[in-house]
Amino acid sequence: MRGKGKAVCLGADIDTDLVIAGRYLRTKDRGVWAAHVFEDLDPALARRLAGAVIVAGKNFGCGSSREQAAIALKEAGVIAVAAPVFARIFFRNAVNIGLPLIEADLSCMDGEPVAFDLEAGWVETGGRRKPVRPLSPRMLAILRAGGLVEYWREQR
Repeated sequence: MRGKGKAVCLGADIDTDLVIAGRYLRTKDRGVWAAHVFEDLDPALARRLAGAVIVAGKNFGCGSSREQAAIALKEAGVIAVAAPVFARIFFRNAVNIGLPLIEADLSCMDGEPVAFDLEAGWVETGGRRKPVRPLSPRMLAILRAGGLVEYWREQR
């Protein structure tokens, strides 16, 4: 699985409440979630996420187990999220909905190009290629299918 986008840089310990605030979870309208993603962190950030690769610090996705956080990012147009370490529940939720995660410690400059190949095991930012923590063959298959539901549909 390959991808490329522009970097949107965030810090460490971005919790799921910052990704999508609880006040927006009364609706199942994914468009509402996408419009309000990161609103409490930066109200203008949602408009910059289409075609973006989020590059964050450690522990991205900590906090509650809400799968809506990963869905909101994907609906907002995020291509992938890169961080040195992810909260495990967020990690599984993201893979299950088909949002690629890149485990690597990257330096970041907003807007710089980010390219990755999860099967080959690398990510490139600022002209530097770094290895990434490999995903299992099943996780790669789930991501290629677009998420867990689509993966199981293909298995029929």
